[in-house]
Amino acid sequence: MDASLWDRIVGTQSDPDQWVVIATGVVALAAIAPHNIWRLSRNAITIAHEGGHGLIALLMGRRLDGIRLHSDTSGLTVSRGKPTGLGMVLTAAAGYTAPPLLGLGGAALLAGGHITLLLWLATALLVAMLVMIRNAYGVLTVVVTGGAFVLVSWLAGPQIQAAFAYAVVWFLLLGGVRPAFELQSKRRRGGAGDSDADQLSRLTHVPAGMWFFFFHAVSLCSLLGGGRWLLGL
Repeated sequence: MDASLWDRIVGTQSDPDQWVVIATGVVALAAIAPHNIWRLSRNAITIAHEGGHGLIALLMGRRLDGIRLHSDTSGLTVSRGKPTGLGMVLTAAAGYTAPPLLGLGGAALLAGGHITLLLWLATALLVAMLVMIRNAYGVLTVVVTGGAFVLVSWLAGPQIQAAFAYAVVWFLLLGGVRPAFELQSKRRRGGAGDSDADQLSRLTHVPAGMWFFFFHAVSLCSLLGGGRWLLGL
């Protein structure tokens, strides 16, 4: 890699104006709150969710068979290995915690002025995930998302890059809160009987409600901490 390009990637960039930070947060919230828009934008949260399952499965020494993303914003990650134990527990717990934790990590990078590095890391993760996608809709979703990062990283100016990066991180932080509440509501209506929380309950003998508490705690604490970093508080 060219030295000047490497320096640009790992170097720091100037923080955007405060109004840009606030405006990108409002835009991210607008992509999450309305139900009709959320039905589309939730695909990005599903990418992070299933990517979390896949990444932790690999780190735990499991064999990752593939990832599927569906048009109803559901997903499925299949891995092989020991059906019980810490590795399986961490793999199951990684889904709902991945989006907010990725947002928290992104907020830490932005607080340090690493806007370009964040964009390149996100692109690299999407490319790595693409290799494991096993259905056409999943390929389309990841390619479109990754393409947006590539275009912004290569063609956009510093101000556009900064606004895009902040919007993405706000979206992960804010969008990471909603899915666990949706799942909890669905379970109360008798659906989603084999959710991540239920699988974790069977693996650990800890009630599913405690796992929902864990999901909520991670997402809300990430939003609080990440939001403070983004706003410079």
